[in-house]
Order: sequence, then structure tokens, then C-alpha cells
Amino acid sequence: MTVPDALKAREPLDYQPPADARAAASVLFLRDGEPGLEVLLMRRAERSGDLRSGAAVFPGGVLDARDREAHAFCVGADDVAASARLGLASGGLDYLVAAVRESFEEAGLLLAAGGFDPAALHPWRGRLQTGEAGIAALCREHDLRLDCTGLVYWSHWLTPPGVAKRFDTRFFAVRAPEGQQAEADYGEAVELMWLTPAAALDAARGLTLLPVTRHTLQQLARHGKADTVLDEAHQRNEKKDVRRQMPRMAFAARGVRIVLPHELPYAEIARLDPEGRADVHADIVPGRVVRLSPHVLRVTAPNAGPMTGPGTNSYLVGRGDAWTCIDPGPASAEHVRALVDAVQAQGTKARIERILVTHTHRDHSPGAALLAAATGAPVLGRVAAHPQWQDADFAPASQPQHGERILLAEGLTLRVIHTPGHASNHLCYLLEEEKTLFTGDHVMQGSTVVINPPDGDMAAYLRTLQALLDEDLEWLAPGHGFLVGEPHAVLRALIAHRLKREAKVVAALQQLAAPAAARAIVPVVYDDTPVALHGLAERSLLAHLLKLEGEGRAARGGGEVWRWVPQHRSP
Repeated sequence: MTVPDALKAREPLDYQPPADARAAASVLFLRDGEPGLEVLLMRRAERSGDLRSGAAVFPGGVLDARDREAHAFCVGADDVAASARLGLASGGLDYLVAAVRESFEEAGLLLAAGGFDPAALHPWRGRLQTGEAGIAALCREHDLRLDCTGLVYWSHWLTPPGVAKRFDTRFFAVRAPEGQQAEADYGEAVELMWLTPAAALDAARGLTLLPVTRHTLQQLARHGKADTVLDEAHQRNEKKDVRRQMPRMAFAARGVRIVLPHELPYAEIARLDPEGRADVHADIVPGRVVRLSPHVLRVTAPNAGPMTGPGTNSYLVGRGDAWTCIDPGPASAEHVRALVDAVQAQGTKARIERILVTHTHRDHSPGAALLAAATGAPVLGRVAAHPQWQDADFAPASQPQHGERILLAEGLTLRVIHTPGHASNHLCYLLEEEKTLFTGDHVMQGSTVVINPPDGDMAAYLRTLQALLDEDLEWLAPGHGFLVGEPHAVLRALIAHRLKREAKVVAALQQLAAPAAARAIVPVVYDDTPVALHGLAERSLLAHLLKLEGEGRAARGGGEVWRWVPQHRSP
């Protein structure tokens, strides 16, 4: 389950855009065409030095200081209401006015109340674009009222830090005005296109799409009619759920690319490169040493796969000459060499003093013996209660206890937190001074972890997730993937996801005409999961069933079939 996209922090009411960002407004004009929902796109003129040159975008542009003069000519909104809707202390109506003005300038569509002749207003498009006049002058001369009634706040995007020109843009969705024909201005817009979102996204069409445009089209593609888009927009506004989205630039295999807030590397990039230098990586490569803080390095093992993602993360925590390795990964001589080299690069006398293991699944602990042989460092970790699927050769020098503190260096402490669930012996390690929790497989990035009985225990897993909510956390460092921000929101989302899945298990049991094997229930409970993964899903389903059995809500019969146990309430 991917969670980051729904968990971005809201901007405060007094949010102020960065000084180098230009306030702007953009409009998603919608209509119901023969092929379904269509949205208006304009192809920008080709201009040297313009990052948006030739791109297909939605009509819009920067606010004009004179837009405020048109407040008196607006219907359907005032500045107090518009500002509250946009999360601003004041000036919210300026964005709506700019949205109306810019869409008229570029596309010839004017959101205005009452009857008017669009052709008669055509000369004003050039006057507005050149700055000869403001839109308030147009309203006075033609007795117009700007109709803001249908403009519904859709999204808020801020151009990444580090680019030459930054824009702080509010997007509004609106049904295209009837009786008006969109017409390019052949200045900013050289072509206008009414397209379904799917057609606009089709690579065969060859449109150049900015990341924000592509993402918005992907959102619109979920809808078949304008009404459902506007309904979603209204729901976002009612829930105050329009959050600022600020992409970031990062380095990848093919050079610098834009990373959107819902993408897995985003939080780590934001932490490591807040200024937008674009020198932080957006991918994970085995053997690469990534400095996550002055005291934390990450080196990923070369064991990428369906269950391990980009590979198992080993973390080196310490300072100066003293370092601790968390999760040495699989039995890979190449990876052990990379860990030793990473520490030696910290100083000629730098060494690994101890090796900590989160749990003994074979992608996390077998490297401990190799690393111990190479460094002489002791291995600490717990032995699992059940040997199946475990590292059978794991032999720790000691088994850390819940709450135990390990002093790595002066002012650098790891606290042991026993977190059974994914595995009976699972430990997380909290770097208290940095509020960073090394989660092993207890919390995965971008997906939920398999709970595999008998060593996996769903009831214990939910209890330990809940207990982590009491910890003061700022970052999660998972066993696979990038750093994860918003720890408490992620934990709550994981708990909610598991309970939602449990509710589906309960519903499936209640609807059974006769007891059934877990395998027969999987397609009902995991109908949102690819069939190829149903074998793994069956293990987690069994964990849910065992939890319900322990609570007296499910029972097993002969042949491992399951049935619902009705709950009787006292009168």
C-alpha cells in the first residue's frame, strides 16, 4: 500500500510563498464531449530559454497587481471566502481574478455573468496581455461581472527550488462556458486542444507535458464526466484537503529529473537537498554510500528482487572512529567489502564496533557472520521462536532487551524496541538524538509487509505499530527503500489498512455458506491484489484468521477450514 500521497502536511493559514516565486493561477476547463470527459490544453509557443517552451499546458499565468482592482466586479466569491479556501490570510480573490483574466487572454474563454458578445471583447485580449489595461477596465467599459461561481479549487503547486523561475500556482477546475468558442491568441498559445485525459497522456500523440500537467491529467483520467471531477474538487475543499505540492529535482541514471511528492524518494531528497542543488540521487544503487545525516550512512546490498525491492539497506551509525552496522544483509562478500570500505573512508582508524540485526530473515542477517569475521565486531540480535524461513546459522553474542540503550558515542544513543509481528524476534533501533527509527521490515516503504505465521503474528504486529505512535519520531529508515517522513501518519495509515483488511476477512467469513479453507477466501479478501501475489496474501490472511481466532471471532474445523463465530451480547 502506497501511503505518502495522502499524508502531506497542510500549509498554515499565514503561508507565504517564497520570495522568488511568482504567484500564478491556472484553469482546468472541462466539458463532456463525445468520447467522454475532455479538458482544454494549449501548446505554448517555442521560445529559447523557456523551460515550458512548446509544452502542452492548461491556460493560466501570473497574477497582475491590477487584478485586485477587479474585486468589486466579482460575483460568486469575495476575498475573505476565497482566501480561506486557499489557506491565505488575504488576497485569495486575486487568484480567481487572474484565472479568469489569463484564460480569456490565452484561450478566449471569459467567465462572466450576464449576456455579452465575445467577439466584441476580442480586442481586449491583446490589451490585457501587453499590460495596456487591467481587467477592471474591461469590466467597467462593458458592464461585466466576473463569474467566479463555478471555479473550484483543485490543487496548489510550487515550482521546485533550484530552478531559475519559480511559480506558486493555484489550479481551479470549471465547466467550460456554453456558447463560447476557445481560440488561441497565437502569442502565448499557438494551438488549443480539447482532449480526453487519456488521449493527452498517450505517448503516440507526442505532447510535451510538464510533471504537474501529467500528474493532473492522470488524476482527471479517473473520471468520465465533468460533474464527477467537480464533485471531487468540492469534496477536497470541504475537507480542506488541497495541499501544497512542491516537486524537487534529483539526480538519476539519465541526469536530473523532477520528483513529485507522492514518489518514494521525495522525503529523503527534501531532507538532504532543501535548497535544490539536484545532487541527491532519486534511485538506489547497490554499493552506493549515501550520507543521510552526519552520523548515518546507508549502503544497499546487491539483492534486489520482488520481496526486497532495490535491495536490503545496511545502515552505518556513528561518528569519528566508532561505527555500528545495522542489518548487514545477505551473505555477500561484495556487500561486506562495501560496508568496510564505507567505514574506513570516515578515517584511517574508523572501525565497526558492533553489528546489530533487526531480525533473522535471510535477506537481513546472514551477512553478520561475514562482517564479524572481517572486523572482529560482535553480533547482537535475537533468535526467532520458529526456525522456518530463518537464518539457521545466526549465533549472536548477546540478545538485546526491549528498552536497552546502546551508547555508540558521546551524545549518540540507540534504544532497542522489540517489535514482534513480521517476525517474533524483530527489533527496531531508535537513534534518539535524531529521532530516526531503523525499522527493518516492521515498516516497509510503499507497501505492506507479509505477516507469515507461525513466526509472524498479526495481533502482535498491530500492537507494536500502535505502541510506536507513543515514540517521538521524525524519520523512519526502512530495511528496503528511502527514508520515510511523517512517521506517525504512516503508522496510523498502516494500522488503518490492516484493520480495513481485517474487516474484509470478517465480512467474507460472515457470508460463507459453509466453512472454507483460507485459499478459497483469498480472492474475496484480496480482490485488489494481483493474482500472482495471492500465494503471499494467503499467509497474511492466515495471520488475520489466527488473530480473529484468538479473539473468539473465528474458529477452525478439520482440514484447516474456517468459519465465523457469531458474537453474542449480554442483554
